[in-house]
Amino acid sequence: MKVLVLGGDGFCGWPSALSLSHAGHEVAILDNLVRRRMDEELGVQSLTPIASLPERLDCWEDKTGRRIVHHDIDLAHDYPALLEVFQSWRPDAIVHFAEQRSAPYSMKDSAHKRYTVDNNVNGTHNVLAGLVEAKLDAHLVHLGTTGVYGYESSPIDIPEGYLTVSYPDRLGATVTRDILYPTKPGSVYHMTKSIDQLLFQFYAQYDNLRITDLHQGIVWGTQTDETRLDERLINRFDYDGDFGTVLNRFLMQAAIGYPLTVHGTGGQTRAFIHVQDTATCVRLAVESGGTVHGQVRIMNQLAQTLRVIDLARLIERELGATVEFLPNPRDESAENDLDMVNDNLRNLGFDPILLEEGLFEESVGIAARYADRCDRSKIRATSYWNEERRAAVEAES
Repeated sequence: MKVLVLGGDGFCGWPSALSLSHAGHEVAILDNLVRRRMDEELGVQSLTPIASLPERLDCWEDKTGRRIVHHDIDLAHDYPALLEVFQSWRPDAIVHFAEQRSAPYSMKDSAHKRYTVDNNVNGTHNVLAGLVEAKLDAHLVHLGTTGVYGYESSPIDIPEGYLTVSYPDRLGATVTRDILYPTKPGSVYHMTKSIDQLLFQFYAQYDNLRITDLHQGIVWGTQTDETRLDERLINRFDYDGDFGTVLNRFLMQAAIGYPLTVHGTGGQTRAFIHVQDTATCVRLAVESGGTVHGQVRIMNQLAQTLRVIDLARLIERELGATVEFLPNPRDESAENDLDMVNDNLRNLGFDPILLEEGLFEESVGIAARYADRCDRSKIRATSYWNEERRAAVEAES
């Protein structure tokens, strides 16, 4: 199968591109390397040293004999170049990672909010419009987020994207239909993923596009089977307050003897998945590409849910770390429950990696190995959801 990976140089995109290539697919990456430029903007670097993309691709070919092509295209603003790739290469599947992925980054100020909407919404719509114009019957697999469901306690296990509702019609008869589960985005980033859902629903309905939307939890871990083959293939390890995911931040903090930064009560429940499982789930979604025309297939992509404080206490016990409670810069509930159905991927053979298996030891080892690259001034979260939260945090501090 010919698979085009949008955002294939990123934290999830890179290991997923290698996984698909290793599985025998012909893979091309489309990426304008903006994530690397964000490091320069923020004055921070991946804890792991990242080789240039040409070096990465040359190394992969040397190690495996499999070639991955790179297209340097701005997905959101160079539609003609995107369309030309669609028309000339004609992929069988497209994996869409090419969105600004950080909630804190999206909330830094009006410029970052506007950038996130501009990049994410325009990029996704360009892909959909391009599929139609190129007359491609390619399966689009999009990496969404469990955050579209919101972070408040639900009286039900959250279904996979759709909610069955019943209501009386004008004659009093009961009507039943499936609707998208009501979204409650907690940041501008999450809002763009909610907008993506409507775009997908529209193009599936009117243009019969085949689309799978993966609502993924928070990713932890760094390496996969493929990125371990050579240090030049090593994956990103973000630890800063904007792009570092909570568990990776905790693992890095434990490795360097920095207190685990728990914001607020730590009572927020989040969904988690290992980066190896991300690559596996994406491959399973691509290879099961017989989605129904006119109906978006939505899959909840997670291994388990945990409260942030329980996660911190687990690492405290296992690694001897200490916990520090800090004011929460986010405007969110202090506590919530979160239970989700993920039958679709399990039915495809997904057997998730769980935290209790102790598999975070590798990430701790990597963090210790590259501890000299850590800038401690970048660890704490400094993006505030609004001025009221900023004032509250400053008052608590």
